Formats: sequence, C-alpha cells, structure tokens
Amino acid sequence: MAAHLTTTGEAIHPPLADPVIIWYRGNARDLPWRHPGTSPWAVLVSEVMLQQTPVARVLPVWQSWLRRWPSPAALAADSCGEAIRMWGKLGYPRRALRLHATAVIITDRHGAAVPSDLGSLQALPGVGAYTARAVAAFAFGQRHAVVDTNVRRFVARAVLGQAAAAAPAAARDLALVESLVPEAPARAAIFSVAAMELGALVCTARAPACTRCPIRGHCAWQLAGRPARTGPVRPAQRFAGTDRQVRGLLLAVLRGSPVAVSAGALAAAWADAGQRERALRTLMSDGLVVVLPDGRYALPGH
Repeated sequence: MAAHLTTTGEAIHPPLADPVIIWYRGNARDLPWRHPGTSPWAVLVSEVMLQQTPVARVLPVWQSWLRRWPSPAALAADSCGEAIRMWGKLGYPRRALRLHATAVIITDRHGAAVPSDLGSLQALPGVGAYTARAVAAFAFGQRHAVVDTNVRRFVARAVLGQAAAAAPAAARDLALVESLVPEAPARAAIFSVAAMELGALVCTARAPACTRCPIRGHCAWQLAGRPARTGPVRPAQRFAGTDRQVRGLLLAVLRGSPVAVSAGALAAAWADAGQRERALRTLMSDGLVVVLPDGRYALPGH
C-alpha cells in the first residue's frame, strides 16, 4: 500500500478508515469508558490509568475510582493521600498525585468541567500530548491524530511496510497518522479508537493475527512479504528486586493502614535496609509519603 504524492510532494495514503471502523464495530471490547454518555472526567481518568498499564488491571480500579469520585470536584475535595490509596497496584503512583492535582485545577479554574481544547487539556498535570488528544477525540468527538504504541505499530506495517515502528518522533508520527484520519470529526474519533483496538487485538507486536485483519489485502507489510524487523530489540525490563518493586511494597503497607506506620512496619516489607531506605527517600521526594514529627510514615494529607 504505497503512498502516492501530490504535486507538492505531500503523501496521500489509500483510505483505511472504512474497513477499520467496520471491523471495530463488530469486534471491539466492551469497555465502559467507551459507552455513549460517559463523562469527559471518566474518559480522562481512563486515559491516565491506561498509561503503561493493561486494560485488565485498569478496569476494576477505574470503576471503583468513579464510584467514589464521579466528578473532578469530588476528588478535589478529598486528600491526595486517598487518591494514592485508591490507586492500588496500578503502578507509577505519581499518576494518582497528578490526577488529584488535575481535579483541583479543573475545579478551581474550569468550573469543575473538563476543558475541551487541546491547550487547556495539555496544561493539566500528567496530561501530555497523547492524553490531551485522546480526551479531545474520545470525550468531545474532535478530529485529532491520536498516536499511541498500538497505532504506531499498525501504521508502520499497513502504510510503511515495516515489521515494527521506528523510534517515536512526535512530529513525524502525528503527520503520518493525520494523513489517515477521516475529515469528519465523528468518524475521525471512531477511527482513532478503532486503529488502537486493531493494534491491541490483531496487529500485535509478537504474534499479529493477520488472517483476521480487515486490511490484510492492502497492508504494505503483507504485500512486501512480511519482512523481518531490523534494528535492536529492547530487552524485557526486570522488575523483581528492583527499587520500583520495593517502592510498591512500601506503598502497599501505607495504603493498607488507616493510620501512620512505624519504620519497623516498613522494615518488615523489605529486608535490605539500604535499598529500603533508598526507595523510601524517593517516595518522599515524589510526594507519595510523608514522615510525621514522631517518626512514623503516612500517605500525604493524613
């Protein structure tokens, strides 16, 4: 599926939207943040939680979060420590702090309503270019190129004929995906989520299910004979025994206690004193843990 060029040299790619959208309507996962009538706040929470975290882990936490804090104002009225507690084991818990800070800003500066424009969205803590575009598209039906890992992989194969996407380059990636997005905002938003879903379920990194792909007859990678990936392969990241694991264990002790805990309680979570102290210092530096005057430790706001 090679691109053609206009007289100005601009690439024009054959349309992918129709088959991808049709496939999505018949095969998409039934995820609650995609349901009609889902609030922009609920969509924003889902996008923050889904950063580097699988859907299966996000779903129960997202449901509990929205039951407790159905609006930005509800979260803003609670402590950031409770946000950390509710975050549970999703990982990267600074996202909980940023989501709480975002709720405060939305409540104070935007009349407790999630803003719809990209600039205001991207100015919120923890909301980068991808999340801002995703919320603008999925919550407000706007036309934006929404580029995540799944979309980059799908486009690399379908349009460029590559087994894997090149290293991320924001301007390049946005321009390429932009050239594929339908003009009508409503269809653009559907195509964006459909391309993500196709990348997540069919055009996967390790074992793409090409026989189930709705554009397999036009995919540049298929037409090129599915050439092998070139370049270095990123090694799997080790988790066991890392400071990240220790941080999680220490936070689990604090989340599980309604009151501040002693240094001894934290020591019971990880025997290596040096690594434990190092992890605890980073938790305190990140604002996830505070030390009280009596030497006990607690989540912030307690």
